[in-house]
Amino acid sequence: MLQGWVIASVSFAYLGVLFAIAYFGDKRADAGRSVIANPTIYALSLAVYCTTWTFYGSVGRAASTGIGFLPIYLGPTLMAGLWWFVMLKIIRISKANRITSIADFVSSRYGKSQLLGGLVTVIAVIGIIPYISLQLKAVSNSFTILLHYPEIVMPARAGAQPLLQDSALYIAMILAAFTILFGTRHLDATERHEGMVAAIAFESLVKLLAFVAVGAFVTFGIYNGFGDIFDRAEAVPKLKSLMTVADNGASYGSWWSLTFLSMLSIMFLPRQFQIAVVENVNERHLARAIWLFPLYLILINIFVLPIAVGGMLHFPDGSVDADTFVLTLPMAERQEALALFVFIGGLSAATGMVIVETIALSTMVCNDLVMPVLLRWKALRLQEEQDLSWLLLSIRRWAIAVILLLGYIYFRAAGEAYALVGIGLISFAAVAQFAPAIFGGIYWKGGTRQGAIAGLLAGFAVWIYTLLLPSFAKSGWLSLDFISEGLFGVALLRPQQLFGLAGLDEISHSLFWSMLANIGCYVAVSLRKRPDVVETSQGTLFVDVFRHTEGAERSRFWRGSAQVQDLLPLIGRFLGPERAREAFLAYARRRGLASLDQLQANADLVHYAETLLAGAIGGASARVMVASVVKEEPLGIDEVMNILDEASQVRAYSRQLEQKSRELEAATAELRAANERLKELDRMKDDFMSTVTHELRTPLTSIRAFSEILLEDPKTNLANRRKFLAIIVKETERLTRLINQVLDMAKIESGNAEWHTADIDLHEVIEESLAATSSLFGDKRIRLEKRLAEGVPRVRADRDRLIQVMLNLLANAVKFCDEDRGCVTVRLSAGSDAVRVDVEDNGPGIAEADQHTIFEKFRQVGDTMTAKPQGTGLGLPISRQIIEHFGGRLWVESSSGRGATFSFILPLNREGMGQEERAEK
Repeated sequence: MLQGWVIASVSFAYLGVLFAIAYFGDKRADAGRSVIANPTIYALSLAVYCTTWTFYGSVGRAASTGIGFLPIYLGPTLMAGLWWFVMLKIIRISKANRITSIADFVSSRYGKSQLLGGLVTVIAVIGIIPYISLQLKAVSNSFTILLHYPEIVMPARAGAQPLLQDSALYIAMILAAFTILFGTRHLDATERHEGMVAAIAFESLVKLLAFVAVGAFVTFGIYNGFGDIFDRAEAVPKLKSLMTVADNGASYGSWWSLTFLSMLSIMFLPRQFQIAVVENVNERHLARAIWLFPLYLILINIFVLPIAVGGMLHFPDGSVDADTFVLTLPMAERQEALALFVFIGGLSAATGMVIVETIALSTMVCNDLVMPVLLRWKALRLQEEQDLSWLLLSIRRWAIAVILLLGYIYFRAAGEAYALVGIGLISFAAVAQFAPAIFGGIYWKGGTRQGAIAGLLAGFAVWIYTLLLPSFAKSGWLSLDFISEGLFGVALLRPQQLFGLAGLDEISHSLFWSMLANIGCYVAVSLRKRPDVVETSQGTLFVDVFRHTEGAERSRFWRGSAQVQDLLPLIGRFLGPERAREAFLAYARRRGLASLDQLQANADLVHYAETLLAGAIGGASARVMVASVVKEEPLGIDEVMNILDEASQVRAYSRQLEQKSRELEAATAELRAANERLKELDRMKDDFMSTVTHELRTPLTSIRAFSEILLEDPKTNLANRRKFLAIIVKETERLTRLINQVLDMAKIESGNAEWHTADIDLHEVIEESLAATSSLFGDKRIRLEKRLAEGVPRVRADRDRLIQVMLNLLANAVKFCDEDRGCVTVRLSAGSDAVRVDVEDNGPGIAEADQHTIFEKFRQVGDTMTAKPQGTGLGLPISRQIIEHFGGRLWVESSSGRGATFSFILPLNREGMGQEERAEK
């Protein structure tokens, strides 16, 4: 039996493991050995998107809408495919500006406006606090249910319990303490929490394993697989309807709007922005997250429908809340360990969301709400403080505590009311209001601060009117007449049928009107007024971030004078004197300076100091603080435009130089290749000359030697004289043949050979060649086989040249035939587009390695010291040149010991055939 102390002990042990992981991650980060510099950890940490609303709520939503829960995960999957274009740009902008929150991002884009940053913070806090309440409710309810194990008892209404007996209060306190330990142990100029990210990635694994474990148990343990569950569902009309999408416009509209809404949420929920952008240590990690995160969503949703259907089959009387099926099904089957594991999985989903969300919100509250007010409050004399880092940490810690307290208060107030049950999508719709300002800010230079403020106010107001207030009415906090009759009884102002728009679900309806108002006001107001200097420069830096990433170019928009002695203490007040000094010293060393004394306070240093400070107090406050210690000369809009024009010209010149450089590299490569080719040709020429000389010298030496013998000894007997003269004649013929072939080869290669092209019959060519070589066959008693197909079409070629080819192939075949059982086979055949001739012998064959060599000039196969074949080594190269001249191909097929077959093909002369056929007709 699971007792309370067991559940509490396991929960604390789990939280202890998380803290150990976070502590280890922070220590490794301090030592410069980041544990999150891994794309898999980055992708897993993005799964903080899956809260208890996913872990418990997906099953509940599937039990009421069937596959209607899918758009919440389809949207992020689709959006992940665009991350390489959208998210990469946001990350690049954030890195360049040390942006620490989504409010800071919007504020920095529109002239570092404190008002805009504060407005985004207020919207985020109002939209997210109820969502935090939902996490407290889920953990509290699951704890209460598990406490009654093995009985299944639904928890009582939250407000009905005494305050000190409410487990949600203690859960909120524990999460607050845990979040403070996680996120505000020290102040980091980059606002990264590497230990927290490592713990979140671990939590993502735990909740995935827990959900898959209970899904597998329900599907294969309680039932006999997916088929069994869905077959049983088919027999129940109520469950059967869950498997299909209603075929009407409202259903499709709901799918579209939920998909679109979740696409925006995965980008602009504060916790998603914190993990995906602020905590990102390497933008290339996106490449893995693009496919791994959607895979995670598929895995965690694959058992949602089976659990929902299985739960409804198991609890047909409806006594058990579908949101608890994940926990109550293993409890009903007395699976104690699995039920405890599921509770830990739900705890993981809740703690991950609460920790990251409250850290993100506390940073926004500190940098964009509290600090701007405190810095302007002269009576506090904060300018006289030497170290304000303690103040920043204190504000963030209190902000975390207050946010969780507000979440708990909302939980106590709402209980099981609609205002809490349906808050998931309502929160999504709230943060979706950031989309026009952010997308417009990174793709449109014309967007202005006034436009962004007008759009956010309009969209947020419509969201409150069409979603938040109706949820209050459904909870009984407002009169239901507000929904049914509209504000002041005006039908056109009915919040869920605004201006008569009906037929949409409440989320689609609100999304339509809020986005229309938001985008309309943003564009209309932006077009009415030209952006000021700061907005223009920031707009250019954001939109063209891939061109302006370098800090040196950013500093071109600042002009004035400053002192290192003023900047260093300013940064030290917020980051701590020692850390500020280390940062400035590192900056100096990157520029080759040995000490701070050599550092000059130019525009680059001012930009660096402002960026450094922005990481601690936000971009808007950082700009105000830096401006208090430097003398900035305001730039006119014309000067800014000139700077941008100069930058554009520099980039244009740079692109031209890059283009010229690439062309020069290509030309150099071509010249290098040509040079190599010339070297190769020179080497081939030397080889050719050497070979020709050698081949000429051999017969000349024989001729000279035997001539000298005959000259010096006139009395040589007649037999020897005849023998010597025969050798001389034979060598002379060989010499003549060699010279003729060399000249022939030279003419062919130079293109000066004479060709007498005509339509010829290969039958005649082969017969004539065989007749010319018949004596060779007879002398060596070689058997000849002819397999000449009839009706072979004519080809267009030079008759004498083809006879030359055939003679060479036949002479080679005779030369290498088997001495005792020599046989040469000549074949002629016709294909669809070519005529083929084969000359096959049964000689020793040619090794595969030598089959390419024999077509090279003066190259022959065999042992050149003992059994070098007779010939010049030019016959085959010349034959190949002749065949290729007429568009054909000559090759050899052979293997050692199995003879050789020389073949060539010649393309058919279709035009000639046509003429011939027409003539015959």
